[in-house]
Amino acid sequence: SITISLTMLCLFAAEDGKDHYVEESEATTCETRADESFLLQKPVTRAKLEARTDSLQVPQVKCCCCLQGKNPARSSGLFFREGKKRIDYILVYKKSSPQVEKRCTFEKNLRAEGLMLEKEPSLTNNDIMFVKVHAPWDTLCKYAEQMNIRMPFSRFHLRCRQIKSWLPRNPMKLDKEALPDLEETDCYTAPFSRARMHHFTINNRETFFSNSTRSRIVHHVLQRTKYEDGKLKMGINRLLGNNTYEAAFPPHEGGYKSRHPIKTHGAQNHRHLLYERWARWGIWYKYQPLDLIRRYFGEKIGLYFAWLGWYTGMLIPAALVGVFVFLYGLFTMDSSQVSKEICEATTTIMCPMCEDTCKPWRLSDSCVYAKVTHLFDNGGTVFFAIFMAIWATVFLEFWKRRRAELTYDWDLIDWEEEELRPQFEAKYSRVERVNPISGKPEPFQPFSDKLSRLMVSVSGIFFMISLVLTAVFAVVVFRLIAMEKFASLNWYFVKKNWQFATSGTGVCINFMIIMSLNVVYEKVAYLLTNLEHPRTESEWENSFALKMFLFQFVNLNSSTFYIAFFLGRFAGRPGKYNKLFNRWRLEECHPSGCLIDLCLQMGVIMFFKQIWNNFMELGYPLLQNWWSRRKMKKVGGGGQNVENKAQLPQWDKDWNLQPMNAHGLVDEYLEMVLQFGFTTIFVAAFPLAPLLALLNNIIEIRLDAYKFVTQWRRPMPARATDIGIWHGILEGIGVLAVITNAFVIAITSDYIPRFVYAFKYGPCVDKGHHHEDECLRGYMNSSLSVFEMKDVNSSQTRYCRYRDYRAPPWSPVPYEFTLQFWHVLAARLAFIIVFEHLVFGIKSFIAYLIPDMPKDLCDRMRREKYLMQEMMYEAELEHLQKERKKNGRRYHHEWP
Repeated sequence: SITISLTMLCLFAAEDGKDHYVEESEATTCETRADESFLLQKPVTRAKLEARTDSLQVPQVKCCCCLQGKNPARSSGLFFREGKKRIDYILVYKKSSPQVEKRCTFEKNLRAEGLMLEKEPSLTNNDIMFVKVHAPWDTLCKYAEQMNIRMPFSRFHLRCRQIKSWLPRNPMKLDKEALPDLEETDCYTAPFSRARMHHFTINNRETFFSNSTRSRIVHHVLQRTKYEDGKLKMGINRLLGNNTYEAAFPPHEGGYKSRHPIKTHGAQNHRHLLYERWARWGIWYKYQPLDLIRRYFGEKIGLYFAWLGWYTGMLIPAALVGVFVFLYGLFTMDSSQVSKEICEATTTIMCPMCEDTCKPWRLSDSCVYAKVTHLFDNGGTVFFAIFMAIWATVFLEFWKRRRAELTYDWDLIDWEEEELRPQFEAKYSRVERVNPISGKPEPFQPFSDKLSRLMVSVSGIFFMISLVLTAVFAVVVFRLIAMEKFASLNWYFVKKNWQFATSGTGVCINFMIIMSLNVVYEKVAYLLTNLEHPRTESEWENSFALKMFLFQFVNLNSSTFYIAFFLGRFAGRPGKYNKLFNRWRLEECHPSGCLIDLCLQMGVIMFFKQIWNNFMELGYPLLQNWWSRRKMKKVGGGGQNVENKAQLPQWDKDWNLQPMNAHGLVDEYLEMVLQFGFTTIFVAAFPLAPLLALLNNIIEIRLDAYKFVTQWRRPMPARATDIGIWHGILEGIGVLAVITNAFVIAITSDYIPRFVYAFKYGPCVDKGHHHEDECLRGYMNSSLSVFEMKDVNSSQTRYCRYRDYRAPPWSPVPYEFTLQFWHVLAARLAFIIVFEHLVFGIKSFIAYLIPDMPKDLCDRMRREKYLMQEMMYEAELEHLQKERKKNGRRYHHEWP
């Protein structure tokens, strides 16, 4: 009678229209759907019914299932209303959405797959409905076996490490007391099997599958459940795309803040522990709790933060060496012979920078320019370029070892992604072949179809790259126009520093073009990747990542390559300048070289891009979340006015957070890989690049941590064994860095011309090499050629100088290249060959010396494999002996 009366009470409350769980229009389409959320609950005991009945007040009659605050488990937002079933996933839809039938069919099929659903209205928006998803034990076991999820098999004791109390404690490590909830990974694991369930360590069914594993299993079901008849009508992704659902995400484990200190009261949940011991800015110098990150966010995100931390730590020696090289240039700036000669050349007249409005200028006017150039173009440049090439190799080789240790500790050694993408299964379900590994039939993409789609994708890539080169050409034209305008401007300050003005404005224009084109690249890369129909999620992500890297790398570095290798190389000479479209004269290098232009280009782009990325990663989500909270306070969408955000259930709090990027970690990796390129490819021109990267990454780690823990919804915990295609891209950047730095030193910098002058034409040729400054005396005069200005203007009879190695106008063959030009050219080519072979040889030797996996790890893996076979043999034998004894049969100690 109590059950009947309580049911009638619920119905009356529902008729009142205050706490509807299902929209009325849906009830006409799907008759039983309104009651299914109630039917899925377990029978309520008499004590609970009496307690709930007593708590009801007559003036405010509401459904017993809608009461809040009476059950702590329910108020926390982590369980169903009955307080026992854990919420593994949250689906969000709008009641006003017209896609009612699709949602009904999808949810009906989810229940048929073994999932349990319960609906709950939003407290902040009456149009929002939440569908809480729970996977019961049988469903978890079924899909854990299908997905080959490895679970604890048997426990073993780790070797005890002797800790010497007299050693000082490392301040960068977190105390064991700081992570009290972190369990030791001291279990052997094996692929889960229901037939051998007795082998696994199942102490508690509620905690056997971790929260991240449960969410991953539910996500697997959501991706493969149909909502309509048809090969493409399946998966939560398509339902999110056609607005049937607004969002789908696993819930956070609670709030990340507490009124009580964590040292005295402990952590409320894993999220709170992550915030206190990882995401706070005050512990920026501490090592990251990678095991805790992996357990909460999954192995894929854990590997990203492990790689980011390793990369940041390896930047410390690179930054220190770069600072020493910069300081060497700073301390020798005033004593540099080249800078002295430029600053003292008050009588040296340089040729005009343009033909119409420009006038000759004195070489001493560029004294500051020459001194700044010496900061980055000095004797330490070659050493630093070699050091960074070796550093990149050491970084990648030791990362392989670190990754091997993590994959072993996280039980990923034998894991391989074999799950097909639902889109691939739906597209090629009619064409099947036998998998050579599993021997089972699976969807197959014909080679002709794959080739045609790949050709279309490659064509799209080349089109976008040509668009980038067109934008670079436009920037070059702008620089040519700006050069003439700044050189002939009446403003003395700009006219005197026209080189800085031209380079600075060109870099700013180029940066704006880069950021504008990035928006287009992302959409094009997404369309082209979906067109290819990759087989697995990792293949999709690798293909998308490669396209994004190619687009952004060309976008960021094309103008840098132009300045490094083309600026001033084809300008011609006075009286015979090369002109673009017969209108604009091509740019020339400064008498002290073009390296300062390259340095300015790198510094501006690297600095502003890091600021922009940090704002978009943290500032933008903060603004969006602030706006969501503001709308909540104003009772946006007709919801209840919730003054205290802590009163909201967890699903409402998570809904008001920002979703993780749809492309996963691609943007996070891409930002760091592009930074790695800036740090290594043109590091000879900008030795402070590793220092800027280090400072940025120290901020980046805590910024990403804060973003993941506090500003984003919890992403689906995914597994991965490595960083994917990014490792191959990093190796390619390392090879490109050696070649690029060789060309930068040989062509862009003045190192080779100074070297040739000192040993072939300088005052130390016959006296032997002494001090560098003494041997470079007269270098500036030797590197400047003479032009007779009356050849272009009869009113001028003076001579002017320009940077080149050409014969003077009074020679038998005027303006022809001198012998010194050919000596310099030969020395440059020889340096490129020697530098590349030397550095590549050192890189290969170091890679050979450093094995990819530590020897002790190999021994531990072999030992574990041996012990696993022994344990499985003994466990199976013991199980069969128990069965025989139970059945009254004879049993022996040998294998049956």
